[in-house]
Formats: sequence, structure tokens, C-alpha cells
Amino acid sequence: MLHPSRSRKVHCLLVLAAVLTAVVSPVQAEDPPIRALLVLGGCCHDYPVQQKLLTEGISRRTSIEWTVSYDPDKGTSHLNPWYEKENWSEGFDVVIHDECTSDVRDPKIVERILRPHREGLPAVVLHCGMHSYRTEGYPQTTPWFDFTGLTSTGHGPQEPIAIEFLSETNPITLGLKNWTTDREELYNNSSGRLLETAEPLAMGKQVWTGKDGRSNEASAVCVWTNRYNGKTRVFATTLGHNNVTVGDDRYLDLVTRGLLWSVGRLKDPAAAASEQK
Repeated sequence: MLHPSRSRKVHCLLVLAAVLTAVVSPVQAEDPPIRALLVLGGCCHDYPVQQKLLTEGISRRTSIEWTVSYDPDKGTSHLNPWYEKENWSEGFDVVIHDECTSDVRDPKIVERILRPHREGLPAVVLHCGMHSYRTEGYPQTTPWFDFTGLTSTGHGPQEPIAIEFLSETNPITLGLKNWTTDREELYNNSSGRLLETAEPLAMGKQVWTGKDGRSNEASAVCVWTNRYNGKTRVFATTLGHNNVTVGDDRYLDLVTRGLLWSVGRLKDPAAAASEQK
């Protein structure tokens, strides 16, 4: 358990937001709000602002009830206190992992986090959530990488990322336009490929000039889905380092659609059009 002096530093904010209008992909009127847990905190990001950008932005797009567990610790080795409970996932339809805790490596703790997902609890993994929980076997493989669907061990400079969507039929990206971010971090695909259970949805490309004056270029999958343990829906994107990206309507549209897909509430636009004929 946390030492009392540490626990006083932990703020768990409960935010309830039920919005009836869905800008991105409407759910059925009779559907109850999605019960979502957002876990964030740790190293390197403006989490106090980003938790507001995410919760308010997604709430404008779909009906959702938020529970936010924000850990203000700025390091990489502090476990978000929400995970101290054995039944930490009880009552939620989906968990959004946005924590940055690469040095939380106790396999028993990681197993506690992964167990409900392995049993079927949907998930959304954002940015540094990809680089967390580097247990034994890293960097080749870890149980966390099996969950996310892609091995990533680092990133390049903060430069704009040109995003190219790969599928013209996937309901998550259908109709979304290619775009270029402001300054962002492009996470690598260190294994060279996604797991067989994963599907790439977008590539990111960066071009920048190094200190030696030479031009550099890097490309990597930056949006994908995974079927963890063959069944659990996981939507993942490595985008989301800076506030300007997290608050971008295009990013929020993408993440909202990924979240709706993960819980089985994203309407297939083709099927919806067919129903209206």
C-alpha cells in the first residue's frame, strides 16, 4: 500500500459527463452511457491539461461517464494508486491507459492490470501507455506488448508527423482525412511488425534535419487495433504527446471512434446507410 505521505499526493478525480449528441458516431438512444476509466500520470506530459482535453472532447462526441485516476507523481516507477485494488476494473466498460510508467516492472502488478483485459475488458491505449510496464523480456517482448499488439521502445525528435490512414473500409478510420500534426513524437515499431492479432490503421512519417545538417526520415505504424488473447478489443495510438495534438478535433474524432469500436458501439457507416435505404 502507499505510504500516507504519498497517498496524500494522489488525486483521483471523478468526472461524470453524459452527453446525448454524438458528433463522430452516434450510439443508439437507448444505449446507456459508456462507463470509462481514464488512468494517467507519470513522466513527461501535461496530464492535468490532457485529462481535461480528453474527457471533455470525447464527451462532446458520445455519451460517457468518466472516472479519472490522475497520479501527479512525475516519475516512471510510481504505480497509479487505482491499481492497488484487486478489483480495480469492476464496474467499467472500457479502460483508457494513458499512464507513463516504464519502470513499474513487478510482474504481479502487471498481471493484476492485465487480467481483466485478458478476460475481455476493452481498452484504449494512448501514447506513453505503449511504453509502460517493461517487465522481464524487454525489449524483445513483454506481457504488456502482447496486450498492446505492437513492440515500441523509443521515439525520435519532436517534429510534425504526417499521418496516412491505411484502410478505406475499417469503420474507425472510414472517412477520416490524412493530416499532419504539430510537433509530436513518432514512436518506433521496434519489432518491425505488429502482432498477428493486430491490424494497422495509420502510418506516421517524420522528416527532419539533424544537427549535422543531414535530412532524416522515419516511418512507423501509429494507429492500430489488437485482439488481445484472441478476443478483447484494444484500440491503440502512439500519438498524443503534446496538448495541441490531444486537443485537436481530428485526434479526438479518431480516439472517440476507437473507443466506440472497442466497446462494440461504433456503427459501420456502410451498414447504417444500408438500413436507411
